Amino acid sequence: MKKKITDQWKEAFFASPGPASFKEAVFLSLKGLCMGSADIIPGVSGGTIALITGIYEKLLQAIKSVNLKAARHLLTLDIKSFISEVHLRFLLSLFLGISVAIVSLARIMNYLLHHYPVYTWSLFFGLIAASILVVGQKIRNWRIGACLLLAAGALTAYLVVNTIPVSTPETMVFIFTSGFIAICAMILPGLSGAFILLILGKYEFITGTLKNPFVLENMMVIVVFCAGCAAGLLSFSRLLNYFIQKYYDLSLAFLTGLMAGSMTKIWPWKETVSSKMIRGKVHILSERNILPASFDAELYTALCLAGLGLAIVFTLEKLSKHRA
Repeated sequence: MKKKITDQWKEAFFASPGPASFKEAVFLSLKGLCMGSADIIPGVSGGTIALITGIYEKLLQAIKSVNLKAARHLLTLDIKSFISEVHLRFLLSLFLGISVAIVSLARIMNYLLHHYPVYTWSLFFGLIAASILVVGQKIRNWRIGACLLLAAGALTAYLVVNTIPVSTPETMVFIFTSGFIAICAMILPGLSGAFILLILGKYEFITGTLKNPFVLENMMVIVVFCAGCAAGLLSFSRLLNYFIQKYYDLSLAFLTGLMAGSMTKIWPWKETVSSKMIRGKVHILSERNILPASFDAELYTALCLAGLGLAIVFTLEKLSKHRA
């Protein structure tokens, strides 16, 4: 009898799409690790990593499987039906990797941005530049519509990154909104969730709470932020899935434009135009891009790191193609 019950649960667990073996689950978790690593980096999209590693459409379908039908099964405690409806094996494996990356890298990224800004932004610059090329290559037909949407995306991103102030409120409503917007960017193959948090002025704030997640105040922020992420993920993924399915080339053209237009924010060498002291800490309100002061060791190291960023993305794409 026990075996029969166990078989029923096993059958429900394997009824929906997902990794069929432990090895496949580990490999999917590694892709999640890469996605999470990308999402903690301002300028690189976890959605881009999903696209170049060949799991993007599966990701959208898995998120879409968390629907009203699945919710009814859960509310009526029909757990077997819930498990068989939702792409649970896929989501568990992927989000395990994403969660590990976000929690483990938050402290490191916070430190690097404070102490080695030029080197850190140089690596980001290479990563996002390569992502533009990789996503652009996915467009099968460069018609006039695609070119116009590329330009529209670039203009949109440029205006956004140059008009949104660095200093924003720390209310729970804004934290929820930040999570909602950031997760939408995370699943876009082209726009970084961490980057959106940066231009919303909440990147350092959110990563700072992750350094000490068990402090009550930080825990409240994390819960509200995650609630915003969940709301954004479940709603926006359906809209995105529709456009990707119906207007693949046009959608990717717009997303490629978003990346291209955001490059001004990723430029490593900057000069502060205005700043403000808030709670004893200097907050940059506006800055402008400048050229490197001289051809020195810092410049050569920055160029090497930008090259490394390019190589990482291109290598991930090649590995994905070989496995396909």
